Amino acid sequence: MDSRKLRYFAVTARLGSFSRAAEELRVAQPALSRRIREIEDELGQPLFSRHGRGVRLTAFGASVLQKAEEIEHLIGQIRREAREPHRLQGKVALGMPPAAALRIGPPLAARIRQSCPEVMLSLRDGVSSLIQEWLIGGRIDLGVTYNATPMDGLEIVPLLREQAVLVGPPAGALADGGRESIRLRDIAGLPLIMPSLPHNNRRVLEEAAARHEVRLVIRAEVDSVALTKALVRDGQGYTILSHASVEDEVRRGELSRRAIDSPPVFADLSLVATKAALEAPLKRHVALELRRLLTELCESGAWPGATLPNQKA
Repeated sequence: MDSRKLRYFAVTARLGSFSRAAEELRVAQPALSRRIREIEDELGQPLFSRHGRGVRLTAFGASVLQKAEEIEHLIGQIRREAREPHRLQGKVALGMPPAAALRIGPPLAARIRQSCPEVMLSLRDGVSSLIQEWLIGGRIDLGVTYNATPMDGLEIVPLLREQAVLVGPPAGALADGGRESIRLRDIAGLPLIMPSLPHNNRRVLEEAAARHEVRLVIRAEVDSVALTKALVRDGQGYTILSHASVEDEVRRGELSRRAIDSPPVFADLSLVATKAALEAPLKRHVALELRRLLTELCESGAWPGATLPNQKA
């Protein structure tokens, strides 16, 4: 039995006539009758009772018709899906640090809405260490973090790298003869406003300072980037952030920045997720769109000071 024979049977059953069915199917009536007889011989039971005005389904034939229509529906669905790309549906929760979220969130949401209109993108912002906790707890599906901490069960996919900068008040961080960079050892003794441990950026800075025997002076611990920038703008100290996170304030003359070199300190932005999430079609699609977006932002210069993982910083 094949799908063609089942279709011949279904059309004949719906029309109640071999002649009318043969006309609709554009086959000779003897050929149609022969195909129906082949099905009946294979099943060992009659599908129709014949009478002068046409045919009528037997009780067994009615049961077969129901299943034949289900098969027809499934075949039609397969053919439609083959003609059109599979439409992704569902919800994806993505967590990002506040500064990165402002650059990534709007264009990523627009891309997902265009490529997958039936997908809901749920965006949350928080510090990188908290985002990793959300991932472990299953509160979000994908995370974007700075200087991700390796954790069991989480995959880390590098997205871009930014050189960290010392941020000061308008005339503060650039006061040393207008130099655009500062050595790590020259930060020793400066009053710093930094997030509390285990914040990823604080951890990376502490590790770099320890390797080069630089003593940091932490005047205040503030986890909010916006509040930290407000305190620095008010002249209460300095902080260390990624290059792009203070781009707008520097352009408006509200803050100043100097790249940290000798040695440089980097802020590495990564996509973090479980292996299962990265293999799921919907989440994989969002992750791919995210990576494409960041590639475009870096290559176009729309993300100042950032380089892609395969580029030199």
